Amino acid sequence: MTAMHRLTWAGLASVLLSGCAVGPDFHKPAPPVSLTYAPAKLVARDDAQTFVQGLDIPGQWWTLFHSAALQRLVQRALAANPSLQSAQAALLQARETLYAQEGSFLPSLSGTFEPTRNKTATRSVSYAAAKPVAYYTLITAELSVSYSPDIWGLNRRQVESLVAQTEQQRFQLEATYLTLTANLVAASINEAALRAQIQATRGIIAAETDLLAVLQKQYDLGQIAMVDVLAQKTALAQAQATLPPLQKQLDQQRDALASLLGVPPDTIVPEKFTLDDITLPRQLPVSIPASLVDQRPDIRQAEANLHAASANVGVAVANRLPLLNLTAQGGSQSNYFKQLFASGNGFWTIGASLTEPIFDGGALLHKARAARAALDQAKADYRTTALAAFQNVADSLAALQADADADAAAHAAQRAATDALRIVRLQVSLGQVAYLGILNAQQAALQAELTLIQARAARLADTAALFQSLGGGWWHRDDAHVKDLRGDDPLAIIGVHN
Repeated sequence: MTAMHRLTWAGLASVLLSGCAVGPDFHKPAPPVSLTYAPAKLVARDDAQTFVQGLDIPGQWWTLFHSAALQRLVQRALAANPSLQSAQAALLQARETLYAQEGSFLPSLSGTFEPTRNKTATRSVSYAAAKPVAYYTLITAELSVSYSPDIWGLNRRQVESLVAQTEQQRFQLEATYLTLTANLVAASINEAALRAQIQATRGIIAAETDLLAVLQKQYDLGQIAMVDVLAQKTALAQAQATLPPLQKQLDQQRDALASLLGVPPDTIVPEKFTLDDITLPRQLPVSIPASLVDQRPDIRQAEANLHAASANVGVAVANRLPLLNLTAQGGSQSNYFKQLFASGNGFWTIGASLTEPIFDGGALLHKARAARAALDQAKADYRTTALAAFQNVADSLAALQADADADAAAHAAQRAATDALRIVRLQVSLGQVAYLGILNAQQAALQAELTLIQARAARLADTAALFQSLGGGWWHRDDAHVKDLRGDDPLAIIGVHN
């Protein structure tokens, strides 16, 4: 063989063994060019909170509320919540499936050792032994090697799809982590608000009861009509009717906390929350939309699904092309174990096969078309997820601005009602106003306090919602990662760079 022939065959072998990956190559979707989330300019309404463009989010963002009870609650939930454990197991499963597919890049080797005891029909016309021997032993030892060169990139596209699916599971884990912590913060704030509302409602009921007693005495003295007493009884009953729903909500909230902790509802949760124990974070981060697509776990999941759909198109195309398989078998065979590897007992076979689909009723064609349709669907789903995420952030920012206005109005009303109550008390002490006046002022003050409680709780809850909508700072923590038997890190396996 000439040097030119050897070079030609070497080049052909290189092409066959390396091949090319058919189908589209994945490209990360272009980030949005918008720098804001709403046409109106984002401004802080008061000094209690300020918006900081580009401010990073800590991995344990809930610590910004400065509640020791909340931090203890989160740590216990992260250790025992079954949803988080399920997501961790799903990530581990995806990674092991990826490892299994990566094994297809290498030849498969199997060994066989087969001893048999046989009996031959000695009177058969086909029996040709010189000396009839009915019973004999046959021992075979064999190695088999099989390898399919990835000519069209079928295996590479399958691995690429599994890499993307592993990435999807990783961000499903991050989304589960973020949802769990956000639900714990929201539940704690809700419990604190309910306790404060129950306390304020009981104060209102007490004031309404005292007012009814005063009106009843006035009626007994003939100073007012019965209709005034009945009206106050109605007001008292209405105030009393608001208490059981609040208590029911508090009980259900405690059940929800137990569920988030991964324990049954009859388990005692020692932490109890009040609004005074939860601090409103002062600085609020605002990430531009171009950064949000890398921060939101749901967008990263949608991107991974898009990547997997792109790779699956290549798999569908490669399945319609010829498949080359190389095989080799070699071993030794003997009637006696001690002669198994003696000279002359060896055998070997080397072969190759090329399989080309000729007729399948259009199955592979339609599978390829279905894969392209799935890719189009994944593209649309990615855009839908991104738009929903931008809306989520915009809604949170708008809510916080409205919360600041509502909080300011509630504080003003509460201060005015408190000042009015103080003045009325002074007038009562001077004999200028009847006792009924102080009860009315007290009722107004308690109602203003109830409104202020609701405003404070809404602002705390919407602050937590903003941290959640911006991704929750998962890129700063690794406590949700899981190790497999190879000891690999998920980020290194799937090629995720934050």
